[in-house]
Amino acid sequence: MATITLKDLASKLNLSTATVSRALRDSYDIGAETKKRVKELAKELNFSPNPNASNLRSQSTKTIAIVIPEIANNFFALAINGIEEIAREKGYHVLIYLSHELHTKEVSILQHLLNGRVDGVLMSMASETENIDHINELIKNKIPLVFFDRVREDIDAAKIVTDDRFGGFSATKHLLERGCKKIAYLSLSSRLKNSIDRFNGYKDALIESALEFDSDNFIDCGNDNKHNFSLIYKLLTRKNNKVDGIFSASENLVLLTYQICKELNIKVPQQLKVITFSNSPTSSFLSPSLSTITQPAYDIGKEAASLLFKSIEKKKVDYSDVVKVLKSNLLIRNSSS
Repeated sequence: MATITLKDLASKLNLSTATVSRALRDSYDIGAETKKRVKELAKELNFSPNPNASNLRSQSTKTIAIVIPEIANNFFALAINGIEEIAREKGYHVLIYLSHELHTKEVSILQHLLNGRVDGVLMSMASETENIDHINELIKNKIPLVFFDRVREDIDAAKIVTDDRFGGFSATKHLLERGCKKIAYLSLSSRLKNSIDRFNGYKDALIESALEFDSDNFIDCGNDNKHNFSLIYKLLTRKNNKVDGIFSASENLVLLTYQICKELNIKVPQQLKVITFSNSPTSSFLSPSLSTITQPAYDIGKEAASLLFKSIEKKKVDYSDVVKVLKSNLLIRNSSS
């Protein structure tokens, strides 16, 4: 029996080969009825596409890249699961690159990807990154790009985020409702939009409660845990202006806080109430269990991947101005009760 080709299918269906090819790839720009006709005939005639030939014609790698700052953070693990679900449906492979929060590493990764190794990139920025020339170079070369969670407003690319300002407001308001008057904010980065928005939400809640923002209670942390430990230790051993609440932009900073509280015999939540952004399943098992603002990480991954594949499949459509905001949840546990 002669091998059925894409051209044979197109001829039998009175469609162009390009339309048949996009229908078989489940492209967004092909109608449901056309997809059904194409797939039914392909099944009936035992049509099997040649992936190598297809890739050569389209210059497609059938691969996307995920660039994230770390893998240990449960948020990114969940987001990757969501991304992979969509990629698997599309018949794509996923490559994961870690920047380890380093600007230089992030630059090196994107330079590597500029060599045409992937069809698109999903990215969450490193906290160290200031200069964005390497990102603009990716955009200039028309490589589809979607940011998720950690973004910058001055980058002309699609973004999937959560309402971090409202999350920061909710966390701080919760501490205020529990009687806190002196609340410190532990910042992950003064450059990243999500950390800035969480801080602005924190200030919004203080203003609503007629409390003044005290700059001494803004702790600008970074990637060095020893330095972060020192900053938090100094905060909790102040003789004047003692804090009675901590709102952290990152769970890693709260784990250091717990360690310091244990060393200083500060009782949580009796003397210090604590809340953080976190997706870690271990939050409920800490002692005391940790109150969190929990992001829909899995859904963020799915939304980001879905938008990336729209960009890949409809290259002439500009999605760079798309910003989708998902809601987070306040989970109250013992650390703030």
